Amino acid sequence: MTATVAEIVGQTLAGLGAGHVFGVVGSGNFVVTNALRRAGVPFTAARHEGGAATMADAYARMSGTVGIVSTHQGCGFTNAVTGVAEAAKSRTPMIVLTADVAASAVRSNFRIDQDALARSVGAVAERVHSPASAVADVVRAYRTAVNERRTVVLSLPTDLQAAPAPQPVGPTPAHDAGPLTPAVPVRPGAASVTRLAELIRGAQRPVFVAGRGGRGAGPDLAALAEAGGALVATSAVAHGLFEGDPFNLGISGGFSSPLVAETIRGADLIVGWGCTLNGWTMQQGRLIGPQATVVQVDLEDASLGANRPIDLGVLGDCGETARAVLQELRGSGAGLAAMAGSGQTGGGHRSAGYRTPEMAGRLAAEARWNDVPTEDLSGNGLIDPRVLSRELDAILPQERVVAVDSGNFMGYPSAYLRVPDENGFCLTQAFQSIGLGLATAIGAATAQPHRLPVLGTGDGGFLMAVAELETAVRLGLPLVVIVYNDAAYGAEVHHFEAEEFDYEPVTFPVTDLAALARGFGAEGVVVRSVADLDAVRSRVDELLDRWRAGRPSVPLVIDARIASDGGSWWLAEAFAGH
Repeated sequence: MTATVAEIVGQTLAGLGAGHVFGVVGSGNFVVTNALRRAGVPFTAARHEGGAATMADAYARMSGTVGIVSTHQGCGFTNAVTGVAEAAKSRTPMIVLTADVAASAVRSNFRIDQDALARSVGAVAERVHSPASAVADVVRAYRTAVNERRTVVLSLPTDLQAAPAPQPVGPTPAHDAGPLTPAVPVRPGAASVTRLAELIRGAQRPVFVAGRGGRGAGPDLAALAEAGGALVATSAVAHGLFEGDPFNLGISGGFSSPLVAETIRGADLIVGWGCTLNGWTMQQGRLIGPQATVVQVDLEDASLGANRPIDLGVLGDCGETARAVLQELRGSGAGLAAMAGSGQTGGGHRSAGYRTPEMAGRLAAEARWNDVPTEDLSGNGLIDPRVLSRELDAILPQERVVAVDSGNFMGYPSAYLRVPDENGFCLTQAFQSIGLGLATAIGAATAQPHRLPVLGTGDGGFLMAVAELETAVRLGLPLVVIVYNDAAYGAEVHHFEAEEFDYEPVTFPVTDLAALARGFGAEGVVVRSVADLDAVRSRVDELLDRWRAGRPSVPLVIDARIASDGGSWWLAEAFAGH
């Protein structure tokens, strides 16, 4: 039996290890989507292609496997573009499998230059060129996604889809083009390793900041930090990487507590591990003190010094580099235990550094915003968003995966809701689009089904994406949606806060989002005070009982009517870079 090109494409992607496919199915992608499903790749039908793209992005980030987006040609692909741009800017390994018009259909209503559009948002444009090259085309796209950490748009012309492929149907036709060879981690140069070891050895107050590129190297970075006396922190997208470490600063940047910001600003050595030390992570450079030596470790030369001058750039994999530098610090076979006992590394470095009992005590007491006293602004039927976030952190179980939309509110769930590790936090924020949060939560929940999915979103972003609430209901997800409802696009209100501005374009009547949620088949609760959280607590208990018993659950939407804090503390940091 001869397979069609569409069937071979689906089977090849499955054989290469595609983890999950999300999409909206139309005539152009009907056959290839079903080929993926028959080959064993799970499929989730979204209500909008933009939601499908963000689901696949979040799934890939939280699972470590390639997510697939399946779209119809033309308008199906353009609907997905914002989600594709977010994934591309985040360097998410993802395949956008999109139909395309036949080459001869020059007058088709669906015709656009899909390759140019893909490249314009930072994705890699690939396509299936012929029946004979179909397998090789798919393998090339998949290899680019995995080995180069890229979002790849793979166009599949409709006139090729039904064409017979030149090989018989097989369970994993990818073998015809050879197995996908894993990328070999890039080892740093010896001179760079020696120099970085010297800098760590000579530092008194070193701080390591791990970013997206450091997420796979947590244990190696933690071991080097311990040997070198460094405190550890992360960018927002790597939040949770050092959870449980007593010398963990948490998120560096706009979400930092006062103590954390003060401590990073006092560092004499800052090392960015897979982190470009951009304005978000370094508070527009204010977290880098004048005395600080700045180092970056990254796989890509273009990332080194991309956002600020650096004193040393190390080209290499974060894990490989950390292990090599640790070995250099240890010297010729000196054990880490011996170093810790003597207070010296093999090169004579005092290993305590910033890691003192006093610092551990201060971090335990003040590093998290939950422990920072703030004035309670609750009243007049509105709840302080900081109080709300503290209370919900205590109500919700710790085994959670937190997704965060974009907007004025976003610092509250990011800073107040604890996460168990780096796979417990998903922030689709590289493109700074609001409205991605609900799809992010669904994708993260699909990747981490053993954790309770929690979404922090604003009323504007929630209403933009509300169609995907039906997807969450249909999937029976135990999703807790916290809507920080200020009846406005709050970031704009606070950024332009002055009497001479007219706020009518960015303020709205209060929408009963709890009632809207119930219309979709979810649970909905309005919260105006701490007392209202009793209803949330009981519904969360019911939700958890169903989930833990393996029964389909019902999402819970918390419509929190929040008081204004005059603009969240991180907002000034964000707009300072505009």
